[in-house]
Amino acid sequence: MDWNVSFSNSLSPLSIDQQVITINGMFPGPLLNATTNDVIHVNVFNFLDEPLLFTWNGIQQRLNSWQDGVSGTNCPIKPSTNWTYVFQIKDQIGSFSYFPSINFQKASSGYGPIRVNNRNVIAVPFLKPEAKFDLLIGDWYAGDYKYFRTLLGTEVSAYDVTPDAILMNGKGPYGHPMSTPYESFTVEKGKTYRFRISNVGNTLSFNFRIQNHTMLLVETEGSYTNQISLNSLDVHVGQSYSVLVTADQNDADFYMVASPKLLDTSIIGLGVLHYSNSTTPASGPDTFDLDFSVNQAKSIRWNLTAGAARPNPQGTFNVTNVTLSQTFILQSTRAEINGAPRLVVNNVSYYTSNTPLKLADHLTNGSGVYTLYQFPIQSVNSEAAYGISVVTGNHRGWVELVFKNDIDDMDSWNLDGFSFFVVGFGSGDWTPDSRNTYNVIDPIVRSTAQVYPGGWTAEYAFLDNPGMWNLRSQNLKNWYLGQELYIRVYDADPNPAKERPPPDNLLLCGIFYQSNAPAPAPGLLTGF
Repeated sequence: MDWNVSFSNSLSPLSIDQQVITINGMFPGPLLNATTNDVIHVNVFNFLDEPLLFTWNGIQQRLNSWQDGVSGTNCPIKPSTNWTYVFQIKDQIGSFSYFPSINFQKASSGYGPIRVNNRNVIAVPFLKPEAKFDLLIGDWYAGDYKYFRTLLGTEVSAYDVTPDAILMNGKGPYGHPMSTPYESFTVEKGKTYRFRISNVGNTLSFNFRIQNHTMLLVETEGSYTNQISLNSLDVHVGQSYSVLVTADQNDADFYMVASPKLLDTSIIGLGVLHYSNSTTPASGPDTFDLDFSVNQAKSIRWNLTAGAARPNPQGTFNVTNVTLSQTFILQSTRAEINGAPRLVVNNVSYYTSNTPLKLADHLTNGSGVYTLYQFPIQSVNSEAAYGISVVTGNHRGWVELVFKNDIDDMDSWNLDGFSFFVVGFGSGDWTPDSRNTYNVIDPIVRSTAQVYPGGWTAEYAFLDNPGMWNLRSQNLKNWYLGQELYIRVYDADPNPAKERPPPDNLLLCGIFYQSNAPAPAPGLLTGF
């Protein structure tokens, strides 16, 4: 498929003069609809006025971090040029999203939905719904993203700027005086529908509910869950869920509500669930309990008996008796470095190199670009400083990731290349004794997990996917200001079954850039 990525002033969701990033003239972008093991080709034509990359949030890129689309793995697509991503959606099902990964561009959209469907030979653990709806929800700033990113890098107060709206599929809230048409879905009484809900926003977690309706949770980011009925659902930045909703009310219109978590603000996302025979407009909305979030998170469990990408039950792959080979304790907080506001992990703020780490790894063993073993994975540096944060992940070893959030806001973390088992949440400091509280029986498996203010989240991941993989905050401000690192999972075996060679269309940049130089010959892998 071809994607023409450009700016539009005609699709501004708040009826103001504002540039929106569109794909083929669409905001949000087109649906990527695939089936397990499909190979995807996306030819991106960059008609913006600055470099561009797309990342495929939650898609694991098996053996192929060359296609991950982040600054540490790919040279950017320059303006007025194109580049083709080619990747396989290997051994996955579920609901995901894509978005621009550099230059703070996600704040101006460029995002869209990804569906990965089961192969026909594997049963879905619920009846086929009448229809499927993609519902992309996220906070939105009414202003130029380039101005805001400049302000964010120089003014400490810019970090606390509150978004102006919460959008649903790129549309402003119902009844908002500056909104374009609100989002609405038409349903028929007595029928059941699947909503794939993704938080594609920049900063805010939200609580989602549909007035007078219950939701049956069935899937999150590639895992079928134990099916639980919910009146409302917390969705944190970067997360995706599938819920089933039965239209079991009298013919009328009902609000779909997305309200921010842990933020005292009047902004709210508002759409409409419209019954096909309704003549009654929506009214409300109802209220919700702010304090239930952690308990809800702990109640979301893996469905151990359902198959997913493979016919084996999900519970075949469990963490009840794993042996950990590494533990990374990652503490996030805000700091100032040389007078500039930054986010730090263990007092290191990630510095983006002009040369992608993966490219340097392939051509020079990383020399001249980064050095392994300098990032503190279980301690905190005495002073905040910039660094190109790369750590070694033991190939085919189990790693324990402990995220500690010393910021006053909700955070969420994503690991490219893998799904992880979310084994624990807690408040205050994490200690080895905290492992006694872990759920290792049926923890949910996903690619993005929230970390509560003043709390910690623990995850297990099996590092069976060689490559250079991005570990980042999904909060766009945090990510832009340095809250990320890379895990280098290396396998010395040059067999392509272990890791894919670089693509034939590999881009060069940074210290390797030559205007007329051909790409290095694929197939030659180097490493430490």
